[in-house]
Amino acid sequence: MNNYVPSALLVCEVIQEAKKQKKKESKIKVLKDNESWALKDVLRGSYDMTVKWNIPDSKPPYTPNLGQSSPSNLLKLNKQFQYFVAGGPGDSMQKFKREKLFIELLESIDPEDAELVCGMIAKKEIKGVKRNIVEEAFPGLLQDSQ
Repeated sequence: MNNYVPSALLVCEVIQEAKKQKKKESKIKVLKDNESWALKDVLRGSYDMTVKWNIPDSKPPYTPNLGQSSPSNLLKLNKQFQYFVAGGPGDSMQKFKREKLFIELLESIDPEDAELVCGMIAKKEIKGVKRNIVEEAFPGLLQDSQ
């Protein structure tokens, strides 16, 4: 008996797959079928206006890693977002230390995931995955629409 379980897709891979879909229902299915805390964190961080970030919303100076050699991924490191949310434990950190931690996060994940995270901090819409699709895929995720 084969116990192989496919590894979860990276957040950027889920977003790319959703973007490829032509129909709204198909986009929603891709998001639901690949649900992860990391995916939901990025979607909520991007679209929910109640989520405020305590780091600059401009893209920081960082060196994207090579992708195929990413030491980690958002599926593991999304827990670090708590240090970048206003009102979270990162508020008690020195600004420099918090921003350094953010850059280290960006440098240790897939470059496309890093782009998504930078877009999330800047509250940029994710092309091909609009807010209404997120609301239907994950009802209640976006707190500002309640």
